Amino acid sequence: MKIGIDARAARWYRGTGIGTYTYQLVYNLNLIDSKNPYLLFWPEENYSDIHPGDNFSFKLINEQKKDNFWDEVDIPNILTDTGIEVYHVPQNGIGLPDKKSCPFTITLHDVIPYKLPETVGPNYLKIFLEKIPRIVKAADAIITVSEYSKRDIAETLGIPLPNIYVTHLSAENIYYPMDRNTAKHLLSRKYEINYDFILYLGGFSPRKNIKGLIEAYYKIYKKLSSPQKLLIVGKHGKSYDDYRELVSKLGMDENILFTGFIPVNDLPLFYNGASLFVYPSFYEGFGLPPIEAMACATPTITSNVTSIPEIVDGCAMTINPYDTDELAEAMHIVLEDRNLWEHYSYMGFKKSREYSWKQTAKETLDVLLKVGQNGKGM
Repeated sequence: MKIGIDARAARWYRGTGIGTYTYQLVYNLNLIDSKNPYLLFWPEENYSDIHPGDNFSFKLINEQKKDNFWDEVDIPNILTDTGIEVYHVPQNGIGLPDKKSCPFTITLHDVIPYKLPETVGPNYLKIFLEKIPRIVKAADAIITVSEYSKRDIAETLGIPLPNIYVTHLSAENIYYPMDRNTAKHLLSRKYEINYDFILYLGGFSPRKNIKGLIEAYYKIYKKLSSPQKLLIVGKHGKSYDDYRELVSKLGMDENILFTGFIPVNDLPLFYNGASLFVYPSFYEGFGLPPIEAMACATPTITSNVTSIPEIVDGCAMTINPYDTDELAEAMHIVLEDRNLWEHYSYMGFKKSREYSWKQTAKETLDVLLKVGQNGKGM
């Protein structure tokens, strides 16, 4: 069966959630399936990093890369004369063709623009709210990344549950336990980070609750028996100025530091060098950073809401993200109690090994073949 995939995000945006998802999906389909022919819609001639097999071919997209991801992918590919028997769009279905010449599947990661519209960018919000009703109507099946998201999508958009399939995500294979002293040495040499630190890594959206993390850290930093700074890693988003203002107001400029963008291949150094990883998000469809931290055997504190308890499954300490006192207490107790620290280090790593991109690809392929054969998701 000839399978078409809009793979632009794999090339343009690896390192973001959807870019990483698309890259790993394509890469692992290549590893597990040498039988079905694939046509990947790709933005440039360099595709050597996925090591395509003989059953993979590429259709280059002529549109130039723009400044905004959602503007780029909101350009439908033309499927005529391609012989595609099922077509998959991984980025929430954005860019799904208007003309339907074969069955469609999409990966809809979450419905955050419906649930927390104030936390997403105006451009994405506009595109999502305008396009998603048509997209889900056109899709023969929807893939999502957690049971929580499955229920959320069904309730929000009125999609029958049997038409939604769950494929969990995984940490990439660059995330694994390193010798912590080695990681710290490399961080000191490359980034001049020569201190112990609590780590946050992820987006800067208000839904990530960075303000709550800053306030929680402020409550406990003087109580710690061993000094710990708070390191906030990631490309500065639109809320960065608000976070900087809060840090300055609290007099924490020397204790709470923002690294800015860090290349993907260096992120394992930060996870492994951290004393603790904290991710107090208000809402996640899956939430990859906690799994990445757990894959590095770094004890993790995260939220007890939305999909996160399903994903960490008791192997990270979970807290109410709306309660900064509870978050502060959790950070303090894990850092001060070595037995608890080692418990979450071991359990988190063990849990992370249950997730696999090969399994994600296999389950996705099962859906694509089913839809391609039946012409529908039921």
